Amino acid sequence: METSKLAIIGSGPTALYILQHILSNAEAFLKQFYQISIFEKNAKMGYGMPYNPDFTDVYNIANISSEEIPELPQTLAEWLRAQDRDYLKTLNVTKFPIKDSEVYSRISLGEYFRAQFNILIESLKHHGFSIDEHTSTKVTDIKPISTTVAEVITATKRYRFHNILIATGHHWNPDHSTSSNYFDSLWPIFKLFNPDDRYYNFEIGILGASLSAIDVVTSLAHRHGKFSHYQNQLSYQLHPKAKGFKIVLHDVNGWLPHLQYEQVHPFREIYRYTTREALLALKTDHQNLFIETYFNNVCKPALLKALKKDELHDVVTLLNTKDFGFKQFIDTMAEKHEYINSFEGMRKELDLADTLLQKNKPVHWMETLDDLMYSLNFHTELFSAEDHLFFHTDVKPFLMNVIAALPLKSAQLLLALYDANCIELVSGKVEIETKSDTGIQIKICDSHDGVETKTYPLFINSSGNDDVTFDDFPFETLRKEGTISMAKAAYDHAAHTRKTHNTSNESTVTEEGELYLKLGGIAIDNTYRCLDDDGKPSQIIQDLAFNHIYGHRPYSYGLQACNATSCIVINALLDIELHDAQPIGIEIITKTYETKDDL
Repeated sequence: METSKLAIIGSGPTALYILQHILSNAEAFLKQFYQISIFEKNAKMGYGMPYNPDFTDVYNIANISSEEIPELPQTLAEWLRAQDRDYLKTLNVTKFPIKDSEVYSRISLGEYFRAQFNILIESLKHHGFSIDEHTSTKVTDIKPISTTVAEVITATKRYRFHNILIATGHHWNPDHSTSSNYFDSLWPIFKLFNPDDRYYNFEIGILGASLSAIDVVTSLAHRHGKFSHYQNQLSYQLHPKAKGFKIVLHDVNGWLPHLQYEQVHPFREIYRYTTREALLALKTDHQNLFIETYFNNVCKPALLKALKKDELHDVVTLLNTKDFGFKQFIDTMAEKHEYINSFEGMRKELDLADTLLQKNKPVHWMETLDDLMYSLNFHTELFSAEDHLFFHTDVKPFLMNVIAALPLKSAQLLLALYDANCIELVSGKVEIETKSDTGIQIKICDSHDGVETKTYPLFINSSGNDDVTFDDFPFETLRKEGTISMAKAAYDHAAHTRKTHNTSNESTVTEEGELYLKLGGIAIDNTYRCLDDDGKPSQIIQDLAFNHIYGHRPYSYGLQACNATSCIVINALLDIELHDAQPIGIEIITKTYETKDDL
């Protein structure tokens, strides 16, 4: 049986930033870990699922530019400029010169990540690390052997490690539908294409209108017609054999993502608008941090400055009102961004966004709120159950729609399709009623209690949810032996909250007379160590996979979160003070957030 020190499960962006932060601390890290083993279930290391050419399409556009990607050996723009133009064309990079502020294809980002991965591996070897790369190797289980050693189990071998970092990234189960006309995820996206290269000449239903849904739109649209530019306008011409082709997006609120905006600081920071001490001082005697307290003490002052810069004086007046809380702010700003016709609203927003980008004029309040919620995300274990519910039902949907960053070129594609009558957006909650080879029947319930049924020959669930429930956690032994536990939060006023939020028995659990809300996923501490049934942190296993830890980290998205999470974990591994089997107070653990590295 092989013995090693550190295992990394997964080789996508989170693993990439783990390696980057190990390299930044190579001298100190080498004293603790002489060997690093990386396990990847796919044939090649370094891509990450959203950027892997086996999953994503050449027409899918990344939603991040070079200047927004945290530090790696090269920037994306530098790497692209160094490539042969014929090679870049195969990655659908056709616009030159290469710009730091431009967004490029998803697969070009994947090739860039793979190149950076290889550079980091070679640099770590040069520093004296022994690196084992296990490709086409799926980890099927993890089994603790003692308090300091655990086994990583694959189909053919067992490996022993002193520390294991789970960085598996996105996870999509295979479709289990009984109908060939329904897909419960869009990945890999190639499965959605007509296998005989025939055209879809009917309406296609898509659940969701987020960035992943737009990936489906762009892939299918390019295969059923042609986009062309004329006098700086993009238009779409449907192929004659695709007559009848149309995409219908279904979103509960009838919202399309809002657009990429200019920023003062392209990188988020955990403590940009507050300090660790000031934030922790807001805790109650029961160790809660209430969202409304955070909003009043931290968010309001920062947002007032931002809104004044944006000249949104009406909102400034409201925000200065004593009883104007977070919910009122969300409703006010959402109303400003709601349109009777979302596509026409997008057209107006595109004109404004293009003007602001040309003038390098930021949208201060959006950037500020994103920073504030990024900071809050790393402290949500202090939430009561009530605040977790509020965050998930009100705050998060607002952030995911209004603070979204849809590239302007994606918006141009959507509007070209809209002008060609090839796309539509329907608001209302969707329920799948029947699935059969003759069609997928759905029920649409609108906000006015109206109900409509509709049948699609093809229906795709692009809601973008790949969260892994506690019962479906992929490493079964950890769950069965109690090495991991379910993420949960105590109610502050249990009896009142149960009635107010209409929580069900399935979403709550009672322990020692205390009522808890099940948050989903697994419990972790601030350094991502898995917490066992007794609340004690594992000395071996840290889980950085966002779809495993979404209960305690509900707003962890994108490469900057991958970078911050990896930095926190590596700093924690190097901090002897944290090598303890007992729970450590948040005052000590959050010191790992204050590093010289950009989090």
